[in-house]
Amino acid sequence: MALRDITLGQYFPGNTAVHRLDPRTKLLCTILYIVALFLARGPVGYAVLFLVLAASTAVAKIRPAALLRGMRPVLFIIVLTALLNIFYTPGTVLWQWNFLRITVEGLWSAFFMVLRFSFLISCTFLLTYTTSPIMLTDGLEKLLGPLKRIHVPVHELSMIMSIALRFIPTLIEETDKIMSAQKARGADFDSGNLFQKAKALVPLLVPLFISAFRRADELAVAMECRCYHGGEGRTRLRQLHFRGTDIAALLFFCALAAAIWALGTLGL
Repeated sequence: MALRDITLGQYFPGNTAVHRLDPRTKLLCTILYIVALFLARGPVGYAVLFLVLAASTAVAKIRPAALLRGMRPVLFIIVLTALLNIFYTPGTVLWQWNFLRITVEGLWSAFFMVLRFSFLISCTFLLTYTTSPIMLTDGLEKLLGPLKRIHVPVHELSMIMSIALRFIPTLIEETDKIMSAQKARGADFDSGNLFQKAKALVPLLVPLFISAFRRADELAVAMECRCYHGGEGRTRLRQLHFRGTDIAALLFFCALAAAIWALGTLGL
C-alpha cells in the first residue's frame, strides 16, 4: 500500500450539485445514510443504498477509483472482520475443521459486513471530497451551536477537527518525502517480517514528529499574527443558508432511512 492511497481529508474542487449543497446538509445526509446502513437487513436494502451512493458519486463527478483507492488502507480491517464473521457465526454448517467452521449465516453476515464497511467509508470520503475543510468547520459549528448554551467549546472543537483533516494529506506527503530520502541513503522498509518492518520505521518517526511540531508552531504563530482569539465575536466571509435543494436532499435521505427501516423489518 502506497501512502498516496490515503485520501482522507483531501478536497476535490468542483461546481456540481453536491459541491453546492450546504455543508450542514451534507453532514446530516451522511449521518442519515450511516443510520440507514445500520438499519439495512437484506439484499434489497443494500442494493438501494448502493444505488444512492453510486448516484451521489456520479453527480459529484468523483471517480469510483478515488473511493476504491481510499479504502486500501482499511482493507486489512475489512478482510479480518469478514473472516471473523465467516468462521464464528453459528448456523447451518457447510464445512468444519476442528474449531473452524463455515456456515451459511456466516457467509451472508460477512458479505453484508463488507458492504456496510465499504459503503460507510465511501460516503465519508464523498463528504470530505466535496466539502472544503473551512466549510466543514462552519457547518459543524452551526450544527453544534445549541451546545454553546451549556458552555461546550463548539468553535474550538470544530477548528481542531478542520485542522486535523487539513493536515492529513500534508503529513502523508511529508512522510513520503522522508521515506524516499531515507531509501536513497540505503534504508529498507519493505523486506523482513512484520516486527522488522516496524523496527525499520522507527528512524522515520523522529523527523516526522519534528516536522509535525514545526508545522504546528508555524500555524500557531500565523494565527496569533492574525489576532485569532476563538469564535467569540467572529464573523465569516461566507454565510450559510439553506436552499430548496438542501431541503429536498434532507427530505430524500430521511425518506431513505425510513424506507430502509421498513425493508429491514420485512427482512429484505
